[in-house]
Amino acid sequence: MVDGRGPCQDLVRAGRKVVAAGLVVGSGGNLSARAEDPDEIWVTPTGAWLDELSVGELSRVRVRDGSLISGPAPTSELALHVATYRARPDVSAIIHLHPQALLLLDALDEPVRLVTTDHRFFVRRVARTPFHPPGGTEVAEAAADASRDGTDCVVLGNHGCSVLGDSVDLALKRVFNLEEAARLTYAALALGRADSLRGLPPEWPGGSSVSV
Repeated sequence: MVDGRGPCQDLVRAGRKVVAAGLVVGSGGNLSARAEDPDEIWVTPTGAWLDELSVGELSRVRVRDGSLISGPAPTSELALHVATYRARPDVSAIIHLHPQALLLLDALDEPVRLVTTDHRFFVRRVARTPFHPPGGTEVAEAAADASRDGTDCVVLGNHGCSVLGDSVDLALKRVFNLEEAARLTYAALALGRADSLRGLPPEWPGGSSVSV
């Protein structure tokens, strides 16, 4: 039974924050977090407005087979969530959104440049998958495969992003920094200076300053 604490409340807060930050249009996007049992997750229901969530409206689902335990019908992107949880036992939260600057860069075949120390620390690196229709097993498996090497920020071609963390709070910090990096990259492109952006020293944590 949902009691309003722990991961459910974290997801409710996260929904409000991503909408307030302008990362959501309409009811786009979905969120999830592992329950006390690591083979179970809480996930946003289908068609949910992320800034209007309540803890009692979340769906509880088994990771091993995607079956519904309790609550309303889960998001149509459920397969994306459960496939990544199976691939990444260390992950406890997934944020799937459609951020505008990030998707614009993807449509332009431009990589996100990691400019600041926060970008490097939180985002570290970015993987990209080709376009697959939303809601299907192809996009789910592609996202899971792209994260198997420890990558926590995956761009889904012409679709959105899948951002992972060991907590909802960490996944939030990553998605905010990923979209900020995309906005700064676009600004540099508009100035004709993207290729001359000064990166951080290669020895600084996180690897290359340019994502792949």
